[in-house]
Amino acid sequence: MAKFTVCSEGELAVEGKKAFTAGGVKIVVYRLEDGFYATQSSCTHMFAPLGRGKLLEGCKIQCPFHRARFDIRSGEVVDWANFPPGVQLLNVVRGEKALATYPVTVEDGNVVVDI
Repeated sequence: MAKFTVCSEGELAVEGKKAFTAGGVKIVVYRLEDGFYATQSSCTHMFAPLGRGKLLEGCKIQCPFHRARFDIRSGEVVDWANFPPGVQLLNVVRGEKALATYPVTVEDGNVVVDI
């Protein structure tokens, strides 16, 4: 693993998110009430950009395309793709898959992600 500084602590508001590339890997960094988290940047269903997704209930990200929901802290699937009606047919081929997550620390006021 290598450490990459992606932004300053003040660049992300609580309940904010922003897409970055760190070490050639596209990620989204989230700031929740209890700290910073990072996941892969694309949904595991159809690879939609999670940076354009919606934060829900403080620790979940909802995909902007088919509404799959993931726990930001663990990457686990909370709800699989369910929109629009009929997308479930595609789910036979695209089974549930958790997001990759990356450790995040704050060092000297900078947000650092281990990739």
